Amino acid sequence: MSKGPQQLERFIFWSRWLQAPLYLGLIVAQGIYVWLFMAELGHLLMSVIDSGGRISETETMLVVLGLIDVVMIANLLIMVIIGGYETFVSRLDLDGHPDQPEWLSHVNAGVLKIKLSTAIIGISSIHLLKTFINAANIAEHTIMWQVIIHVVFLVSALAMAMVDKMMNQTVLLSKH
Repeated sequence: MSKGPQQLERFIFWSRWLQAPLYLGLIVAQGIYVWLFMAELGHLLMSVIDSGGRISETETMLVVLGLIDVVMIANLLIMVIIGGYETFVSRLDLDGHPDQPEWLSHVNAGVLKIKLSTAIIGISSIHLLKTFINAANIAEHTIMWQVIIHVVFLVSALAMAMVDKMMNQTVLLSKH
């Protein structure tokens, strides 16, 4: 192979490092979610203290679901940051590290898509549960659209899982 195409190929391969600042930006976003979580937890504590412990169960549940929502989004960010970096930029040298996530050892673009879609469904489910709990204060068309969007997420995840399964079966058949 001549030097020109070889240098072009090296440059194209190097271009994957342009994604590194994107992952760093997601780490900053993760920090913002930690801040929001702590602020919301502080508000809950202050509500309990100010009310003398007489905060309603519904209000508590809505705040706790909001906290769970933040945690699930933070988990999604971690999957994208670590899994995306490992899949698309460079291997992480974590072999034998006691804190290495179990899923990282077999991560690829297909696994990452399924994990992300599952996380999005979980986040959507929490939003929907918050809506149902607070349904008396939410417009009917808003509830309807949230349910429709959630169903679209479910169908999309199912379709991605089916395509991933078909692709894996095709790969297995071609190896035999």
